[in-house]
Amino acid sequence: MTSSGDPSLNILHVFRAPVGGLFRHVMDLARAQAERGHRVGLIADNLTGGERAVAALDSIAPLMAHGVTRVPMARQVGPSDWAPTLEVMRLSRAAKADVLHGHGAKGGAYVRLALGNRRAIRVYTPHGGSLWFSRDTLKGKIYLTAEKFFMKRSDLLLYESQFSADSSRANIGVPDCLVRVVHNGVSRAEFEPIVPADNATDIVFIGELRELKGIDLLIDAIASLRQQGRPLTATIVGAGADRDALVARAANAGLSEAVTFPGAMPARDAMRLGRLMVVPSRAESLPYVVLEAAAGQVPLVTTRVGGIPEIYGPLADALVQPDSAPCLTAAIAEALDRPEALRQRTAALNGRVARHFSIDAMVDGVLDGYRTALENLRNSGRR
Repeated sequence: MTSSGDPSLNILHVFRAPVGGLFRHVMDLARAQAERGHRVGLIADNLTGGERAVAALDSIAPLMAHGVTRVPMARQVGPSDWAPTLEVMRLSRAAKADVLHGHGAKGGAYVRLALGNRRAIRVYTPHGGSLWFSRDTLKGKIYLTAEKFFMKRSDLLLYESQFSADSSRANIGVPDCLVRVVHNGVSRAEFEPIVPADNATDIVFIGELRELKGIDLLIDAIASLRQQGRPLTATIVGAGADRDALVARAANAGLSEAVTFPGAMPARDAMRLGRLMVVPSRAESLPYVVLEAAAGQVPLVTTRVGGIPEIYGPLADALVQPDSAPCLTAAIAEALDRPEALRQRTAALNGRVARHFSIDAMVDGVLDGYRTALENLRNSGRR
């Protein structure tokens, strides 16, 4: 039995890359589920994540009744995907899993391809992933067609934002299984205010260095503001495939001394490196980095994409039009020119996140989804 008196569940979380917001979500969820008395295991890729992933997984391993298993999971779809699928099947039988919870496109595919355990519900949380593809491209057609097939093998779809749920319905189709929207959440400890370092730059960005995150727009905005007589500096924290291109873009704009790229680091450490955080994304689901900044009372400028308006709620008028360097430039200038208005918005956003985006609420929502899906499975006679 769990701490709430409900029967303990055997839960396996399956995901590919132990990096970014998806990894944070799985770690928070798995830890909280184990602390509530459930028997949990993790299955992840062993090709990515580096030393930080090893350290994080080692730290949670003592809580994982079904262990931490790492197997090769290729980023691209191919014949090698059968090996992790078979491993999920093996561990599902060994753990007598009640819940197979796949995260991201690959994790979702593996749990829904896995056969041999009729007692387990198959749960999928996209975390964006293939939802960003368009049917206007061949790659998009392939991924979205695959998602449509897998949707028919799902017992529960858990979306981090209403935006993701709506995007899935529009791009993939109307599911005939249980659907829940459960927002990501942050811990009480993350509401400790973050104080900028003495040598903090004017602006900080934190995230994966790729086109989707809009860092090129931020570099252009900084260049424009410097041309207007504002000697701004920035720290761009993160790693990714576009790092070299972004460093070159900054150099070509004459920003080599003004913009630094220190690599990846923990979010709270990174937030101390700037006085204004800018999230210029072209697409998002429900980004942890926005929740973390709001919890830590870090002044924030971000775009109106994905689930970010759901975080902001009545404060959403402050969000910036995406994919527009001029709009981003104007928003940064306004934030710098109106510090009192920015302070008030920062405090209001902090209060909203404290009320609506806690880890406890996230875990409650996920577990309630599991229980309802398990009840539906029992009633269907499939077990």
